[in-house]
Amino acid sequence: METKNAFLAIILSMFVIFGYQYLFPTQQAPVQPAPVNSAPVSVEATPPPVSPVFTPADPVVDQTTPSIPARDIPIETSLYRAVVSENGGTIKSFELKEYKETPGKNALDKQLIRDSESPNLPFFFSWGKDPELVIKRPIMTADQSQLSRGGTLALTGSPGPGLSITKQLSFSDNAYQIELTVDVTNKSEEALKGSPYLTVSSKPLSPEATDSRYLFSGPVALVDGSLEQVKIPDLKKEGPKTMQGQVAWTSFEDTYFMLAAAADQEEATPQTVRMTTGTAEQVNTVLSGQPDIIASGQVKQYRYTIYIGPKKMEALEQAGHDFDRAINFGWFGMVAKPVLVLLNLIYRYIHNYGVAIILVTVLIKMVFWPITHKGMKSMKDMQKLQPKLAKLKEKYKDDKERQAQEQMKLYKTYKINPLGGCLPMLLQIPVFFALYRVLMQAIELRHAPFMLWITDLSAPERLAVGFQIPYVGGLPVLTLLMGGSMFLQQKMTPQSAANPEMAKAMMFMPVIFTFLFINFASGLVLYFIVNNLLSMTQQYFINKHTG
Repeated sequence: METKNAFLAIILSMFVIFGYQYLFPTQQAPVQPAPVNSAPVSVEATPPPVSPVFTPADPVVDQTTPSIPARDIPIETSLYRAVVSENGGTIKSFELKEYKETPGKNALDKQLIRDSESPNLPFFFSWGKDPELVIKRPIMTADQSQLSRGGTLALTGSPGPGLSITKQLSFSDNAYQIELTVDVTNKSEEALKGSPYLTVSSKPLSPEATDSRYLFSGPVALVDGSLEQVKIPDLKKEGPKTMQGQVAWTSFEDTYFMLAAAADQEEATPQTVRMTTGTAEQVNTVLSGQPDIIASGQVKQYRYTIYIGPKKMEALEQAGHDFDRAINFGWFGMVAKPVLVLLNLIYRYIHNYGVAIILVTVLIKMVFWPITHKGMKSMKDMQKLQPKLAKLKEKYKDDKERQAQEQMKLYKTYKINPLGGCLPMLLQIPVFFALYRVLMQAIELRHAPFMLWITDLSAPERLAVGFQIPYVGGLPVLTLLMGGSMFLQQKMTPQSAANPEMAKAMMFMPVIFTFLFINFASGLVLYFIVNNLLSMTQQYFINKHTG
């Protein structure tokens, strides 16, 4: 019975880890397109009545070559290098100094915005009455030719008769957020009515992002407190997605990086987010506000916070606007975040994330040591009781009710809890899943070396053996060690003599897990190896002292 319960617990864990992520990769409610001129729709509850919200169509940017050549303004801070184009005042290049495209000393800096992504460059601002009309991308005159160590760049241009736009981009030397202030001036003799539009356009930020079945890459919005993730294939298949409500921010992101924008509003006013697909994997997300009327000679100001950088907790919290919600650990976020903090705390002193993973695993094992010890001892006691249980089953094989009563008496006599082996496992499941999510998603492990040939804890490890091994390439040493340690642990674990078929089935679990983990991040596999070795050590002492 005990072995059967353990077997079912492992199968359930495997289903939760792999099956749930495959079938239901996000926990958000499905987003339904909002009707034009409808009241704001909240994901969780219906908001109080508000004035009608203007639902934007897809702005079409005029990509004709401007008559006046546009300059490129280089921006450099201690964290990144960027280029702002006078053509529309957009950011046409953005590369991070502290992150690389690939592992290795000679790797290029990580680029989040590339010139090749033109003509749909991100963070293009427009203002107008009808977004279905062609939006002129104006040539904007910059007040400086370059910026170093941050600063403010002002660009002024006219997208049409009677309208002037001034954009101020404020860059911080030690932060990834950029403050964007836009002044829209009505220079005509009549009042103008229009809405602000800020477009976040991007392709997948990393080549591997499009190949991952379990990790998300695509457009995201935090609407009415609910994180809405939209898969690119779904967007292509189902068409544009429109969300209305209190929009904290919208972004394009993958596991490790994001391009995001949040409107700074003095009061809670509904906004609209509209997501569409362009060429290839391009996604255009338009963040729009409610219509405004600007009188002749008056100025209307709009403020945004832009974030271009890593999905690192400290940086996102510094940027505000709940950007840290982009790090989504799922149901076990309350456990996962302290684990990530502990991992980073140990790294400050050790300077090796592989060693930090080992120490975190040891600390967690120490916390659960008494509970695990009690569970393992219960399983050992159950093994000793198996002959007596077998006799009871034979004696009362025709009376199941009496058989159950006698079994409970036997448990009471020997002071054994038949669920004692499973309860400790259930208590540890939240911590296990939290560790799983942290080690799969934490940007701290990206390209983080451990030792010898293991140079990236966020990727599968392979030891070069001089020839290509089919399917895996090199030798997955850590995965094989994990499978071996799991096999030895299985041999040491008390098995049920009453159900030899189940015991044989359990022996296949190390083989199954080895194949499942062969392409998992080496940091996650390292955790399993250390956890298995600690469990084997604990089981050895229990077996030795209980005989």
